[in-house]
Amino acid sequence: MKRSYFVAIALLLVASTLLMGCSKVSKVSSNVSSNEQHGKFAGKTIEVCSGAGLMKPMNELIKNFENETGAKVVVHYGGSAEIYSILATTGCDVFIPGAYYYVRMAMDKGYIVNDTVRNVTLHIPVIVVPKGNPKNIHSLEGLARPNVRVALGDPKACAIGRVSKKILEKNGLWKKVSKNVVVYAPTVNQLLIYTTTGQADAATIWEDMATWAQAKNRIEMVRIHAKQNVIKTIPTAVTVYARKDGNFEVAKAFNDYISSREGLRIWEKWGFRPCRQ
Repeated sequence: MKRSYFVAIALLLVASTLLMGCSKVSKVSSNVSSNEQHGKFAGKTIEVCSGAGLMKPMNELIKNFENETGAKVVVHYGGSAEIYSILATTGCDVFIPGAYYYVRMAMDKGYIVNDTVRNVTLHIPVIVVPKGNPKNIHSLEGLARPNVRVALGDPKACAIGRVSKKILEKNGLWKKVSKNVVVYAPTVNQLLIYTTTGQADAATIWEDMATWAQAKNRIEMVRIHAKQNVIKTIPTAVTVYARKDGNFEVAKAFNDYISSREGLRIWEKWGFRPCRQ
């Protein structure tokens, strides 16, 4: 009897230790708050495909949405062409590329629930140069001067690459500037790195990125004249996959949240200019 008592105590201690270990692992892997466990969409997970240049506001928007609703948001960041490829092959529930062009393509292919498309913010191209502007670049024409190392986005990989080429072609500068290009980057984030580290004398990126901490006191922004520029919009849309996997209501709630008044305040905080719909 006495022996059975001690065996029972020992088993309880072992079980407690195992449960503590399991609890610790679960907390690290899920990182779910008490609000998330009991929110309106608790237990639901949606997948979001987002342009890499939108990472700063998206991370904050996702965190807020998870805390308020209990849903889990898994996000895939990449160049707009890359995330379009994900949408077209494995699918995702919400699609947020860096330009409307990619949503238009997705609509034509039947990947998008058309009445969920929202234009959220403007996406404005600018020129950035290292601090001090050592090559004295003050316009698009400056990118065509001899011995200027230019970094551009890959037109086949990201929205900024495609729109940069369009801007240069519009102003008759593509052939001249392309001779100065030292790298075509697959994402806009890499263009910022090339400029801040002095590997390029100039790059074209989105206006909002000039406010990022990585850029502070390390670059200067040169605005492109309005008549020369090609301004895009950042759209968001729910995909047909959200209906197929039973996540339409959650995906729609997220889509509505990031384009809501509260959501737009976060976009503005990170340097974006909201569209007035």
